[in-house]
Amino acid sequence: MRISYHGHSVVQIFTGGKTIIIDPFITGNGLTDLKTEDVKPDVIILTHGHGDHVGDTVELAKRNDSLVIANADLCAFLSFKGVKTHAMHIGGSYQFEFGRVKLTQAFHGSGYVEGDQIIYCGMPAGILLMNEGKTVYHAGDTGLFSDMKLIGDRHPIDLAFLPIGDNFTMGPEDAAYAAELLQAKTVVPIHYNTFPPIKQDPHRFVEMLAANNGRVLEPGESIEL
Repeated sequence: MRISYHGHSVVQIFTGGKTIIIDPFITGNGLTDLKTEDVKPDVIILTHGHGDHVGDTVELAKRNDSLVIANADLCAFLSFKGVKTHAMHIGGSYQFEFGRVKLTQAFHGSGYVEGDQIIYCGMPAGILLMNEGKTVYHAGDTGLFSDMKLIGDRHPIDLAFLPIGDNFTMGPEDAAYAAELLQAKTVVPIHYNTFPPIKQDPHRFVEMLAANNGRVLEPGESIEL
């Protein structure tokens, strides 16, 4: 399994002969190394309905006949736009051909702005992806919550992506405590420096981790599990 980071909360996973992308915010993402025309996902997984996470989902899904996995409300919204979806909800899991996906809770919002309307897109989620004997956790946008310990206890995590930007999500201090609760083997910071309110030093965050298990990934860099 190869996992690469592409700025903000964009993560690609290559496993089981499939290319999976999480929260494909490419257009308008000044930190990403990706171009939409070069991204050819088999599967798109979304944590929630905000524009900086849904991103280029509709264009990518239609052009590549991608399957979009998200909470049921967000899937309904995207299906109205002609996208192929698989609806899930918090706590549920499903065995796909590329691995098992489980949605965890996350504490955030989930509204998509379209014109002068905000469209409700269901509850935000974190993502557990399990395949090849490995587990990857993408926390999505969330604040710290104590049941992160339960997530780590129930699903030993090899690699965790945690937001550190503060303002909209956990800041570095809370994310460092979240890492202790999750007990992941490796922790990578995400959701920082894209916009002025979430300016952070990811290297400082890594230095804060008690288990010395952090790694900063620059856009385009990857980890092999």
